[in-house]
Amino acid sequence: MISDKKGKLIAKRDVINFSLSLVLTAVFLYIAFHNVDFKKVLETSSRASLFWIVVYIVVLVSSHYLRAVRWKVIIDSVQPHAKMRNLFGALMVGYGVNCVIPRFGEITRAVLLGRWEKISRSSMFGTVILERVIDVIFLGLSVIAAALIYSGNLYLSFPWLKTTLFITSALIAAFIIFLLLIVKFKEKFYGVIIVYLGKISETVAHKAGYVFRMLTEGFSSLKGVQNYFLTILLSVVIMLLYALNAYVGMIMIGLPNINFATAWVVMSISAIGVVIPTPGGTGSYHALAKSALVLLYGYGEVISLAYAFLTHIISYFLFIISALIIFFVLNRYHDNLIKVVETEMEEL
Repeated sequence: MISDKKGKLIAKRDVINFSLSLVLTAVFLYIAFHNVDFKKVLETSSRASLFWIVVYIVVLVSSHYLRAVRWKVIIDSVQPHAKMRNLFGALMVGYGVNCVIPRFGEITRAVLLGRWEKISRSSMFGTVILERVIDVIFLGLSVIAAALIYSGNLYLSFPWLKTTLFITSALIAAFIIFLLLIVKFKEKFYGVIIVYLGKISETVAHKAGYVFRMLTEGFSSLKGVQNYFLTILLSVVIMLLYALNAYVGMIMIGLPNINFATAWVVMSISAIGVVIPTPGGTGSYHALAKSALVLLYGYGEVISLAYAFLTHIISYFLFIISALIIFFVLNRYHDNLIKVVETEMEEL
């Protein structure tokens, strides 16, 4: 009876979260496309260079492959022999899921990698949270760099940006301190969880304690000076590839008078839209990418929206299609592998 009530509450919460994400998507899409002729946006998008579309996809996939490499570095102490096909596969499936249900992809890729690598799913979820913290830190640094690169006053065009940076920095600092305390005093935290939840239910207390141990294992997975250095280096290269992707996208759509600095600034602002919990950044990415191009560089609304529309839809369908293919291929591969092992064990 209790489990049924809990299941209903979780289902209700998921419906509310999904509904809110759809509302946010609708609001941002309205902001982005209000008073803009969508037919002209489509016409401009249709004239995009096929060659540069292919280049855009190559750079995009390369950036996410590097993310998988960084994930391998992060989990090195937990699973030093993790296979790249599993890491990259789980990552891309996670992105595909995020295009439908925001943030659920993080859970999905942790579960898939745990299954495919035969390691704790909870600890993998801990590494995903750690990776997301690193992402937010480097996004903040990229925005600060954009403010220095931009010839005018970036904060004047986006007055909410400075406040957002301050609040995010404070939250990240608090979260990092909390993580460090959890890792350092994990036994004490574990004891508190067992004692207080034990008053409600011993079963719940032990389950929560187990999850806590696995999460702390995930949080503390990044170890060693070399791995710290590699994580920072890969994060910098990933941000550079994201900016290169934006630059290629601008060439693809035919934006005049662009350079890498322009691409960096637009990438930094529009990336904030991807952080907002809308399915695959739909709406939020369009609104911020358009605003960056129109407000900061004076491009027309039609070509700015064509850039946002085309870059987003390429990424969106790439994630959805690759997620479906990878999921079924890798699942079949691992299921067949299990059958082979079982057959060999029976023969022995």
